[in-house]
Amino acid sequence: MKFFGLEKKEGFLKLETKNYVLRGTIEKTPYGFKLSGAVKGRPGRIEIIRKEIPEEVLVNNWQSWGVCKVVNARRYTPPPEIPSNWKYTASIFPELLRESLQSDYFIAEEGKVYGFLSSRIAHPFFLLDGKELVAYLDYFDAYFEDYVPIETFVIVEGLDTFSALRNYAILVSVENNVKLRDWEPIGWCSWYQYYDKVTWKDILNNLKIARDFPYEVFQVDEGYEKSLGDWFEMEKDFPTHSEIVETIKQHGFKPGIWLAPFSAEESSKLFASHPDWFVKRESGEHEIAYVWYENTYALDLTNDEVKEWLFNLFSVLRNMGYEYFKIDFLFAGAIPGVRRKNMTPIQAYREGMRIIRRAVGDAYILGCGAPLLPSVGYVDGMRIGPDTAPFWGEEKPDFPTPPVAAKWALRNTITRAFLHKKLWFNDPDCLLLREVDTSLLSEERKMYAYVCGILDNVVIQSDDLRLVGKEGRAILLETLLMKGGKFKIENLFSSSPEYGIVCQHKLFGTMKMYVNLEKREYKLERHVKL
Repeated sequence: MKFFGLEKKEGFLKLETKNYVLRGTIEKTPYGFKLSGAVKGRPGRIEIIRKEIPEEVLVNNWQSWGVCKVVNARRYTPPPEIPSNWKYTASIFPELLRESLQSDYFIAEEGKVYGFLSSRIAHPFFLLDGKELVAYLDYFDAYFEDYVPIETFVIVEGLDTFSALRNYAILVSVENNVKLRDWEPIGWCSWYQYYDKVTWKDILNNLKIARDFPYEVFQVDEGYEKSLGDWFEMEKDFPTHSEIVETIKQHGFKPGIWLAPFSAEESSKLFASHPDWFVKRESGEHEIAYVWYENTYALDLTNDEVKEWLFNLFSVLRNMGYEYFKIDFLFAGAIPGVRRKNMTPIQAYREGMRIIRRAVGDAYILGCGAPLLPSVGYVDGMRIGPDTAPFWGEEKPDFPTPPVAAKWALRNTITRAFLHKKLWFNDPDCLLLREVDTSLLSEERKMYAYVCGILDNVVIQSDDLRLVGKEGRAILLETLLMKGGKFKIENLFSSSPEYGIVCQHKLFGTMKMYVNLEKREYKLERHVKL
């Protein structure tokens, strides 16, 4: 293995080029190796390590919807063309996707993890170069007059792959001084039943029934606002935010709201009034972060006026009484482009997250569509997979951005399970337990829910509650009873599509669950004697 192109295993090193100076230390640790240091100048993209790549690797996408799965690196073929309107969901460097296998923040082989412990300034990622795996730190075009810390790199070994991944997550937690909160919410969300067609009448209908469910949070999702960016311009029959909050509280729940705070649609009043607030290309045109309903642009989070607007937005909503904020499409805050100040996109993103956290105080923040490592320390919960859906999903190319389907959401729930209660509370996306208006079979609904339970995940349901019968209610209660155990994932690198989950639980003793996503089957055993 080479560090910075040098055959060096331990000790101090110094690298000087015409663009930057880097000082670092390589040290042996109880878990493997650690590389730390500092850099100044205009580093651009720095090669950190280079090694021969194993045949199979667990790869990870940069944002929370993206895939985390085992691939055969030596037989890798580029993914189908990524639609330009979603290119940044696929990669922060989408131009590289046609050239090489990518993995962001970490990559794992059997029993060993190579990873970075932070992403405060640079974007850490891995590329396949021929038969070699190369780790990089990308500082974009930023210039640093004085030394700034590099993102610490580690090699972590374990008795098995899950143990190595868990140890890596612990190191990330320590590096970022993560403090988990005591409260892990249980709740209801409007999105997967009504999507953007939700009405205030729908909210009221479900509030009346929700008292019969064990919810704490009742969250209104996308569809209440007229345009992304205009968060106080209400759509359809929705009342003001103050009335939404009061109505939800009167029914005994903590009010939750959805926003995409780092972006705005082309037709929004925000974009029309402040076109200078948004990230641009070198040509001077606005960079398109994504296209959902229409062209959507990314706010420049280095702009002082934008930061003031962002703080006021969340301060007002928090003071109105919202206690749960689902903030979505967050990757928009970190896309490359021209900003007001000399910061990397990662620094800009973290500045935006810092402002939101300061504005909402002790309210719960759920990150979604979020750059994973830069979000550590700012969110309480994190969606760790793509959107689920009221259907299982067909076999289609799914790297690096899986199609919306229950199958792919459930896979990420398993492969990113090691992050839970180390960096945040894992949100596997909503349980769908209705028995009509869905193509999910009873066993598929149970499998999804029970995996979320045995992995102790956040439990949020998204159904028209009038469509949830005795079976759906029983699945929800069983899922909640399964939470609270200590789990381990087996077979992450198995050639079999079947995952094994072992959990030590106070109520059920040893639980073992076998999950086969291809056959859509599961088996759950309780009180197993190992």
